[in-house]
Amino acid sequence: MPTVSVEKDLLFTHLGRTYTDEAFDELCFEFGIELDEITSELEEAQKSSTVKLSADQIAALSTKVLYKIDIPANRYDLLCVEGLSRALRIFLGDQDAPTYTLAQEEPGAIITVKKPHTDTIRPFVVAAILNDVVFTPERYASFIDLQDQLHRNLCRQRTLVAIGTHDMDTVQGPYVYDARPPTDIEFVPLTPDNRSFNAKDLMTFYETDATAKHLKPYVPIIKGSPLYPVIVDAQDRVLSLPPIINGNHSKITLDTKNVFIECTATDLTKANIVLDTVVTMFSEYCAKPFTCVPVQVQYEGDSGAIVNSYITPTLSTRREQAKVEFCNSLIGIQLTPAEMQALCNKVQLGPATLLENDTFLEVTVPPTRSDILHAVDIAEDIGIAYGYNNIVKRVPDTNTVGGEFPLNQVGDLLRDEIGRAGYTEVLTHGLCSIYDNFTALQCPVREDWAVSLSNPANIEYQVVRTTLLPGLLKTLQHNKSSSFTNGFKLFEISDVVVVDKENVVTETIVGAKNVRKLAAVYAGPTSGFEIIHGLVDRVMTLTEVAPEAEYIATSAKKAQGAEEEKYRVSREGWYYTIAPLPAEGAHESKMYFAGRAAQILLSKPGSSEKIRLGTFGILHPLVLKHFDIGYPSSVLELDLEELM
Repeated sequence: MPTVSVEKDLLFTHLGRTYTDEAFDELCFEFGIELDEITSELEEAQKSSTVKLSADQIAALSTKVLYKIDIPANRYDLLCVEGLSRALRIFLGDQDAPTYTLAQEEPGAIITVKKPHTDTIRPFVVAAILNDVVFTPERYASFIDLQDQLHRNLCRQRTLVAIGTHDMDTVQGPYVYDARPPTDIEFVPLTPDNRSFNAKDLMTFYETDATAKHLKPYVPIIKGSPLYPVIVDAQDRVLSLPPIINGNHSKITLDTKNVFIECTATDLTKANIVLDTVVTMFSEYCAKPFTCVPVQVQYEGDSGAIVNSYITPTLSTRREQAKVEFCNSLIGIQLTPAEMQALCNKVQLGPATLLENDTFLEVTVPPTRSDILHAVDIAEDIGIAYGYNNIVKRVPDTNTVGGEFPLNQVGDLLRDEIGRAGYTEVLTHGLCSIYDNFTALQCPVREDWAVSLSNPANIEYQVVRTTLLPGLLKTLQHNKSSSFTNGFKLFEISDVVVVDKENVVTETIVGAKNVRKLAAVYAGPTSGFEIIHGLVDRVMTLTEVAPEAEYIATSAKKAQGAEEEKYRVSREGWYYTIAPLPAEGAHESKMYFAGRAAQILLSKPGSSEKIRLGTFGILHPLVLKHFDIGYPSSVLELDLEELM
């Protein structure tokens, strides 16, 4: 949840109202945001334990009251004082929601995208122009702060979208968005000493210079690429090197009147949302408020021909529907359709209309409300407009008692018991590579078993795991420096995901299912097969599954003439036994040391065939080598759901 800092007096000036701190806190609650803290620059500096300032620097800090307000993560229109105050004024009924329009149909500028080059690094760009803007120091600071807020949130630290703003009177169109070798890009960036750099040297400067540490996190986004994205004007002057820095030549100042805004992106949808947000927030200060000049973006192919073209910003206004009865039931109120229709104006969803004999509400979603995706979002906003405090508390018509899901309950009980047996619980990543999931375990690669990611971030996240063992073995691998003298005992109870072929045609199944499994490993000076075997028997005892008579008869305890153990608590008809794992044919056959592996077979009431519950045994030396484990290891993995 992002936090926005606004000066109290500046906010109240925008609102045209004043409040006590308590009254403003109540207004925030009613609107669905939260006043987190009341502070000042001076107070923040005095409280900080990380930033040390000199006495002169502290004396220069402002004592003006700051409101720190927590904003919902999907409300990008509230990330600056302009959007926040505008939304509150509309909520309070002090103004109507503005209509955002294009000042002219013809584009005010053209950006030509060299598609074959930019496709390799950052393929999309959108742009807009704000004409006759009047900046003040407060407006300028808010303009910069909104860009920083968007970069941190929606833009994902500039990896998805990067914003560039330029003084249009200092550059000349048409503009070109290209990707060039870093040594071919020479310009003066926005640095204090106004030095000229080529892009390659600039990346090194940002990585090493203390004065540029705020830009260092963005360097890896493009540094490894043979081509760097760049925007130039008709005279080949560099406007920006996205997503790193703008050029000094076109920098925005308080005297800037015409602002050229460009957003380069790897995601076109996010780019349009970001551009619409910046435009709708600051077009308020144009000579003709809430208007902007469009820009034409055209993509040039290998031959120099234009292969695609569009106009930005979209400033898209759309219509969405929600059932009146659905909204009432979700919120817990009883409003008439007309009352619900009127409330839409308070949350920028008007004008709203009623359809199908007043059973459906159709709202108007402005370009500032990209968070409205579903009827649930409409109902939530109607609840805010109605007032959370006005919703009457009532006893539900149906009285139900909640309870823990049985599988989760069994898993929690087993965690306690296995922990008491000396095992340490670990929680490992749900994604892994095909190599770790299959090849490293010496199991055949079965991609039809595993759910694959279509666009994995790296090779480590190719599939959703079908077994818990790679996570346990990699935990051992990363703890090689620890002492194994007394043995390492690790376990995990978590879900794996497998392809669900049987139910793939049904409407409610997505073709995959979760399976809850238990896995454990012992690694130490000895193989520890008897330790893992003991854990198998302990788990079966705890889940009230008795061993078959034949299994008891062949146990070492019986062979020594000991009295047959009586299983006082067991489920009728539930039995298990241990059988050798076939040397060939089983999926895990080559994972274990030959002749040192077993499978757990389960008999259930009403079933004539035994179910293979899981396997355990001593890992093959090649498996240990693949995971760089230097000690003999025994593992266990079984399906908990079969024991329910």
